[in-house]
Amino acid sequence: MTQMTFHDAVEAALHEEMARDPRVLMFGEGTATKRKGLLKAFGPQRVRNTPLAEGIIAGTAAGAAATGLRPVVDLLFAPFLCFAMDELVNSAGKLRYMSGGQFSFPMVALAMTGGGWSVGAQHNHNLEAWFVHAPGLKVVMPSTPADAKGLMKAAIRDENPVLFFMDIGLAFAPGEVPEDEALIPLGQAAIRREGSDVTLISYAKTVHTCLAAAEALAEQGVSAEVLDLRTLKPLDEATILASVRKTGRVVIVHEASRLCGVGAEVAALISEQAFEALRAPIIRLTGPDAPAPASYPLEQAFAPQADAIVGAAAGLVARTLEAAPIW
Repeated sequence: MTQMTFHDAVEAALHEEMARDPRVLMFGEGTATKRKGLLKAFGPQRVRNTPLAEGIIAGTAAGAAATGLRPVVDLLFAPFLCFAMDELVNSAGKLRYMSGGQFSFPMVALAMTGGGWSVGAQHNHNLEAWFVHAPGLKVVMPSTPADAKGLMKAAIRDENPVLFFMDIGLAFAPGEVPEDEALIPLGQAAIRREGSDVTLISYAKTVHTCLAAAEALAEQGVSAEVLDLRTLKPLDEATILASVRKTGRVVIVHEASRLCGVGAEVAALISEQAFEALRAPIIRLTGPDAPAPASYPLEQAFAPQADAIVGAAAGLVARTLEAAPIW
């Protein structure tokens, strides 16, 4: 195992995949400037900066993918994906289906998202649910450097377009990364902590908030299981349902706003397929339906905090101890 930041783990994955497959290339906003190691290793033909033109970047990637290349594009901040919606959603996401499988679109669009750098509402906006809703796209949002590397490698090798969201608050957080390939299949969640009383379901930075909450809950005698989705589409339904059937109580946590978020889909899945296992109502803790503030303290408060998770989870356990479920 090697200590590596999230940012460096992504670069390590890119380096290994570019060395393995000459069809892999990377371009985007500040790419050659930020990733000088890749530029030195593979040259300006495969690693290059582009103008600040997200639609053109994404459209070029879709065209390159259709001709047999495997591009990775850096669109910098998630809200900038608004300028590339037609290319990502209406072209890359749909044309494989519309061509009857004659073309594939093995491309990765990388963007930073969430709080942590005080970059303001037009740079900090969690849009992952938009792309989960779009047919033909896959969506990845890891919480650790090891997962960032393993999932990036899997995304590059996938035959479909993948949106790879990097949580800003985790960008330079260190973690252990396996020295071997350690490929992580898309659509495979991870149990970060075993528990028996309540399941905390999350992804990206709020996984770590859930782990902190689980530690605090243990001091109160509550055993919390922490489930990291890792891939938002495809969703690992089997792991979610197995955990819920074990604990009977669920708190879903994410920084993105509540309305029509990923948590709503997870809650619907549980209600439809594991309702009989529930011992209490499902709770969602999310960011507010409001633009993110630029102030660092307010930005931190924008995301669910460990105290709120502890209160919600402990309340579910106390509620089911005091009275039987109404159903």
